[in-house]
Amino acid sequence: MRVLTEVSRDISRRSFLAGASSLTLLPRLAFPAGVKENLPLVARRVDKAFHAPGKAPNDLQDAPDGLWILDQVDPNKVFKVRYADGSVIQEIQTESIHGSGITFGNGALWIASTWSLKTLKVAPKTGKTLASFDEPGAGFPKFGKPTRPSGAHGLKWVDGKIWMAMPPAETIHLIEPETGKLLRSIPGPGIRTHGLAWDNGYLWCIETLDRAIYKLDPKDGTLLAKIQLSKDDPEPHGLALHEGVFWYSDASSGWICRLV
Repeated sequence: MRVLTEVSRDISRRSFLAGASSLTLLPRLAFPAGVKENLPLVARRVDKAFHAPGKAPNDLQDAPDGLWILDQVDPNKVFKVRYADGSVIQEIQTESIHGSGITFGNGALWIASTWSLKTLKVAPKTGKTLASFDEPGAGFPKFGKPTRPSGAHGLKWVDGKIWMAMPPAETIHLIEPETGKLLRSIPGPGIRTHGLAWDNGYLWCIETLDRAIYKLDPKDGTLLAKIQLSKDDPEPHGLALHEGVFWYSDASSGWICRLV
């Protein structure tokens, strides 16, 4: 299987240039001071459910028969595990590099290959890349000490489209997946947006630096409420919603947690 290694540098450079040019078309959006601090709080307790089978679980996607987990160790593996105990149902090897987002739709997995600045359409049984598109708004993130451009993080399939958290642009994009066309964007809740979940017409988005999960109106990005984690809880990265229960992953410690 072809792995995105040596060629990834050239792909990243070309993709970054394409993403940077599209970014100029996007307005820089921000929230007034105090908005996030004064949101209604949704009370949830963190339950450490199990450790992920890989080393760095960076995003999640719920499915009726199990939880998809994207591991960020390169090249990335994807595991499907049982909700009850984290035991592995399926394991596939992908071509994604430093992946940060995963979702499922049109019979395929969609993976944000963050350092390739591309989203990959992936065969769920073999891990083979079926297609890919450049991610709009990719660039250097505004947190940490980045040495290379970064692409999308959390992905979520909703009604035939993909919602995409793009930290460098501080936005959440709505993407037509088969073409990669950017349909519209809303402001993200911070500079390190990550996992996404869809909940009866509303988006939930993790902001890792805030250690919070924000509820947004997908029409315009208005913040409506938040779940606040403590500094002692595992750090939030990936997010999924299954049967009314939020699940999140910590790529640093390997914990998969429930919010109960």
